[in-house]
Amino acid sequence: MSSVKTGSGRKGQGALSDVNVRQFTIGKDDEGARLDRWFKRHLPQVGFATVSRWARTGQIRLDGKRADVDTRLEAGQTLRVPPGNATPVGTPGKGERPRAPLTEEQIQLAESMVLEKDRAAIVLNKPPGLATQGGSGTYEHVDGLLDAYATDGGPRPRLVHRLDKDTSGVLLIARTPGSAAFFSKHFSGRSARKIYWALVVGVPEVKDGLIELPLAKQPGTGGEKMMVDESGQGQSARSRYRVISRAGNAAAWVELQPLTGRTHQLRVHMAAIGHPIVGDGKYGGQAAFLTGTISRKMHLHARRLRIEHPEGDLIDVTAPLPSHFEASMASLGFHEEDGDLAIDPIKPIPEKTMQKRAAKAHAKEYRKERRGERRKRADSEKGAGSAGRKPTGKRAGAKPVGKPAGKVVAKAGPKVAGKPAARSGPKPAGARPAARTPAAGPPKGKAR
Repeated sequence: MSSVKTGSGRKGQGALSDVNVRQFTIGKDDEGARLDRWFKRHLPQVGFATVSRWARTGQIRLDGKRADVDTRLEAGQTLRVPPGNATPVGTPGKGERPRAPLTEEQIQLAESMVLEKDRAAIVLNKPPGLATQGGSGTYEHVDGLLDAYATDGGPRPRLVHRLDKDTSGVLLIARTPGSAAFFSKHFSGRSARKIYWALVVGVPEVKDGLIELPLAKQPGTGGEKMMVDESGQGQSARSRYRVISRAGNAAAWVELQPLTGRTHQLRVHMAAIGHPIVGDGKYGGQAAFLTGTISRKMHLHARRLRIEHPEGDLIDVTAPLPSHFEASMASLGFHEEDGDLAIDPIKPIPEKTMQKRAAKAHAKEYRKERRGERRKRADSEKGAGSAGRKPTGKRAGAKPVGKPAGKVVAKAGPKVAGKPAARSGPKPAGARPAARTPAAGPPKGKAR
């Protein structure tokens, strides 16, 4: 994307009447992207409702013609944008602070994580303890180091998926907006294959099993913790596991494949069937820690990623284990060369299904923006008319006092297969939810 010029617009229906109209040239990386996605990438401070209004009134033009929010862009087109809120991404706007330059130590850390890189992607081996993104009280994270990978005059690389702070392993970074859209599509379409290694407490009875238990945010944790929820409110979640080796009955080395992408999915699922990941006190409690020389750090590692490349090749990268995981493997008598199992092919989600999902997400975002606009309008009208008008005690759209808004969240833990929800830590063999092979075709909502 490059800014071309500013100029004066014409007056009249569907035309701009202000000066300083901005024009941009659509770059190759934005080829095929929707118009609203272009704004989200390059002018994120312009809300979706504003973009929709501009398109509706003809204030946005592509090569001089009107364009809708779902118009697909072509490289080389000229996009005309109304004045105001038209600062390209990367340029500090009002109220924004420019990012501080990276220190020498941060640059060295960023470079030390690189496994592979090319024009479209950078593949990192994220160490345990480093967050993927910032948050409350989190100042050191991968997202804050991405300037170290930016080329002079090029776009800032961006994240396309996440790893938990205490999870190590393969993390893919897109170098351009176009490659970010390509990789995001493959992650959401489940055509990317992610292979994790984990040490778990105890040994699952079924050696190759599928866990299908819906997940939801646990109330009272601020969204920081998930739980199994079969009340109908939980999101569907599916994980496959394969036992690679065992250390007696104390622990097992397993391969994990998330078939959906829910927060903390692998950790919650393994704890739910009575085999929490070693070191995961959040979901396994004290039972998640082994005695002896085994580290108390979490033993979950994104071992391998296989995903298509925008230029037609295949990215297939394996990340070495962190030192604490490697030491625990040696203590338990596991040999790393035994762990790289064959990857089964996976059928991608059909394009039509992906389009329906995108349309649903688009409609949801539009409704959210419209609610925000109506709320602001109502507040401004209320403020303007409050002087000299007596309050009636009622407001259009107000909900009766004492009735909860939205859906009621279950207070108690969910039940699995008609029995109380699994507690943290290992359980006797007869108390676990049944697990069986993927070919067995278990009923929905049960661990199998």
